[in-house]
Amino acid sequence: MNRIKYSAYLDKIQKPEKAALLIKNHHVIGVSGFTKAGDSKTVLPKVAERALHEELKITVLSGASLGYNTDADLAKNGALYKRMPFQADPTLRKSINNHEVLYVDQHLGQTADMLQHIDTFKIDVAIIEALAITKEGYIIPTTSVGNSPVFAEKADKIIIEINRTFPESLIGIHDVKFLKKQPYREVISILQSDTRIGEPYIKIDPQKVAAIVFTEVPDCPAVISAPDEKTTAISNHILQFLEKEVEEGRLTESLLPLQAGIGKTANAILSGFTNSKFKDLTMYSEVLQDSTFELFDSGKLLFASASSITITEECSKRVFDNFKKYKDKLILRPQNISNSAEVISRLGVIGINTAIEFDIYGNVNSTHIGGTKMMNGIGGSGDFARNGYLSIFACPSMSKQGCISHIVPMVSHTDHTEHDVDILVTDQGLADIRGLAPVERAKLIIQNCVHPDYKEQLLEYFEEAYKLGGHTPHILEKTFSWHSHLKTYGTMRK
Repeated sequence: MNRIKYSAYLDKIQKPEKAALLIKNHHVIGVSGFTKAGDSKTVLPKVAERALHEELKITVLSGASLGYNTDADLAKNGALYKRMPFQADPTLRKSINNHEVLYVDQHLGQTADMLQHIDTFKIDVAIIEALAITKEGYIIPTTSVGNSPVFAEKADKIIIEINRTFPESLIGIHDVKFLKKQPYREVISILQSDTRIGEPYIKIDPQKVAAIVFTEVPDCPAVISAPDEKTTAISNHILQFLEKEVEEGRLTESLLPLQAGIGKTANAILSGFTNSKFKDLTMYSEVLQDSTFELFDSGKLLFASASSITITEECSKRVFDNFKKYKDKLILRPQNISNSAEVISRLGVIGINTAIEFDIYGNVNSTHIGGTKMMNGIGGSGDFARNGYLSIFACPSMSKQGCISHIVPMVSHTDHTEHDVDILVTDQGLADIRGLAPVERAKLIIQNCVHPDYKEQLLEYFEEAYKLGGHTPHILEKTFSWHSHLKTYGTMRK
């Protein structure tokens, strides 16, 4: 009870089963959580259980993906009508691709703006995880901020889950500012990664709070494979490129604030900075992964700003058992600020994100398999690609025992156009396509990024297309022939 400083909430404490009854059929639910961190771990799972024996279809909005089996249970129990703006669960993914759940794939920096401007899109209930409650009744978040501020502001009712697993030493790391609607929005006056502009809590109307529940379930740990030969090669290519940028005077050894997506490749790329020539680094990103804390421990990283902390079980124990060591080195913000175009552009962020595939002209597919099947979602990659100082996309050159080339004549789905991409990198090499015309980009990408098993085949396509003319040469009858061949024969090889 010592985590609740606002006495009026004490009579609202109840079991999660009872709190879950506040969720009704057809409700729109805004739930805290950003890449498995700071999400609902007791109430929303109880809602999923209810859907097994009653008619219950809800729309769930979050910051990003939820942890454990929450998305999976909601999907397989038939509780989900619509989900947005990001997910990463195989069961939910299958339901989306089978048309059982509607999915809105959205830039993570734009959800809050949508909710502010579309008055008809109301939130019935917000479920927000808290570390503690202030004496005013405000919420101190745990390991993410995400979209929680706008959910709380828009919701008719609020359920607060107080998680006693996290140490109270986290108090003070959050920087929450609620932005006004355009055209009355103020300047977001973040001038460097460690600039604070808000409060260490989420202001809410205490009258909206309908239930308080307690939990001691930790965040679902991230599962990140160790760097392998391919991801290490990708990391080395990026480091060599940045070293050259320093040598040529475009960057200093401190670079500019770094951003990296989530997952194995992104984590390996950041880990590579640990033994690099760079120093006094900063981050302005979405998620702080294991590699962030590696960089802190190595002395390479001075400060990191993001919207969540998503780390493995091993890293979690080390970090949260010694959190005072890191407390003054990081900030967690709402995602419409961590992913703000204004701030990303001002700071000159170097964005490093992963791709499913890219084509010979520099267009990137981040979301769809074979052009139709949703994988996870665009996440925040577009926020950083469009607005950063450098937009870097990475992926392996090929996979599935050589059956799939990740560089193709034309991407089967476009998330990031050639206009928003600066650098493309695979385990084979790196292509700096800044200032190049389409035909110049194609030659460089084929030369530097394509696996030798596919280089001749892709060069043959380009040369045939080039003879047909056009600013961006293509053979329309063959642009997706590689994907069709894969679907029919199980390989992209001729």
